[in-house]
Amino acid sequence: MEFQNLLKKIVQQGSIHAKWLNTLSFMENAGARKISKCEHPTLVSQIQLKHAAEEHRHAYYLKKQIGKIDPELCKTYESTELLAPIATSQYLHSLDIKACRYLQEAFKLNKVDLRYAAYLFVTYAIEVRADELYPVYQEALTEASSKIMVKSIILEEEGHLEEMINQLNEFAPDWKHHADHILAIEKELHEEWINAITEDVTQLHYA
Repeated sequence: MEFQNLLKKIVQQGSIHAKWLNTLSFMENAGARKISKCEHPTLVSQIQLKHAAEEHRHAYYLKKQIGKIDPELCKTYESTELLAPIATSQYLHSLDIKACRYLQEAFKLNKVDLRYAAYLFVTYAIEVRADELYPVYQEALTEASSKIMVKSIILEEEGHLEEMINQLNEFAPDWKHHADHILAIEKELHEEWINAITEDVTQLHYA
């Protein structure tokens, strides 16, 4: 099923839509926690703090949107309240592990520097994905005349991507070559995730 059609199907059904919002919230929260985890013990830049804070805010914002569907739905991140919970929790984690493996091989970094490199490249890949995902989701919301909106997230994610590119330029002159490898890893994991979501939505739709 095409991603656009999948989202159209999701926004049509309240309980499934709530789980989708909760799943996105879970992923934004996981991203924020990973950014914080990658921090140097003392050399923490303002931009890194800003990213972690904004990803946390996105997680909160998406969670809050669920109330527009039904305040009683998806109060936690328990697996019964997420779409494709296993694939969802593995997505970022797998990307992190595979990216670290590649970056270690490419740059021969110590542990602290590897954490920072992973923050740069993984966050970049996630921002590229967010730049594709949220506008398509917003389109489906607008089409369905939904009360839910993600326009504010779209604007912030665009800003994040720009900031990540600036940081990557400082990190390595040939960063694009390495970023392409990370994007290829992410693309594969994203496809697995979307397939799992599609399967889940189809089952719930006909349940």
